[in-house]
Amino acid sequence: MTPTGDRARRPTREVKIGGLTIGGGAPVAVQTMTNTKTHETEKTLAQIRLAAGRGAELVRLAVPDRAAALALREIVPRAGVPLVADIHFDHRLALLSIEAGVAGLRLNPGNIGDPKKILAVAEAAGKAGIAIRVGVNAGSLPRDMAGKYGHGPEAMVESALREIALIEETGFTNVKVSLKASDVAQTVAAVRLFSAVSDVPQHLGVTEAGDVKSGTVRSAVGLGILLHEGLGDTIRVSLTGPPEEEVDCAWEILRSLGLRQKGPRFVSCPTCGRCQIDLPALLAEVKALLGGLKTPLTVAVMGCAVNGPGEAKRADLGVAGGKTQGRLFVRGEAVGSYPASELARRLADLAMGMAWLDRDPET
Repeated sequence: MTPTGDRARRPTREVKIGGLTIGGGAPVAVQTMTNTKTHETEKTLAQIRLAAGRGAELVRLAVPDRAAALALREIVPRAGVPLVADIHFDHRLALLSIEAGVAGLRLNPGNIGDPKKILAVAEAAGKAGIAIRVGVNAGSLPRDMAGKYGHGPEAMVESALREIALIEETGFTNVKVSLKASDVAQTVAAVRLFSAVSDVPQHLGVTEAGDVKSGTVRSAVGLGILLHEGLGDTIRVSLTGPPEEEVDCAWEILRSLGLRQKGPRFVSCPTCGRCQIDLPALLAEVKALLGGLKTPLTVAVMGCAVNGPGEAKRADLGVAGGKTQGRLFVRGEAVGSYPASELARRLADLAMGMAWLDRDPET
């Protein structure tokens, strides 16, 4: 079975952002965005590195003013990951960001407006060899589009197509697009509609999704639908919270669909009256001990005799809990029974012994 079921991923053109390939059959990339003041260089760099350590392959930064744009000159060479400057209103900030060496720009067609300014940015981006994302948001559409269609999917798609056509007048084709709304159904409709008429690669996200709990659910629903249909080349989970939590959630979505594999996938039972071990505490300890695991594997942490042994046997590493103790399994084979207090450490030791644990000291 293919990662997205019986549906292949939709072909899109290839775009380069730094050393990262987007579209053209490349793996779906994980993005996030810093929430520091970009001109606070050290804080911003620390956040970029933390997000990259968790698996962010592309990081976007807000560039609301000249101070932020100038700070990029120091941030870019020290970041260790491709950076995208997020530009609104003032095209001169895009030109300064290009001079600073960013790998890409995000432009909003709803608030720069003047075609001559967009063309100037596209020409400069072409000379620098960087990418541009046309980022359309339902909440900030061009006035004429909103007046013609309202704020629905049709207005979003036509805004994107018009901006892409303008940029491509300069011969610039290293472009991708995003069509985002806070409404899941509207986001899904816009992405589907655009994909039917263009091969420009798409960055997926449900914008202003909410806090970690609600935002994770809404993003998983919206992105899950589209990714399962073979749509989307990069994703961001937009949360009111730390960027590294966005990255964790994005990877979990991709793992759940079989699109990307990085680190452990945990299987654990929801617990019920049959559970005789403190499973939430055991799971938390196991996840903490395997936090640096880079190799993909399935880890089952189960709490009773109904599904526990079966799931533990099916996993690469498994724990089947009993009363005050549990059995450990490695690839279907039982390797011993241990007190509950030892289970997590024993499982981690097995992982290390099999050369699966690969901790990065900087993360």
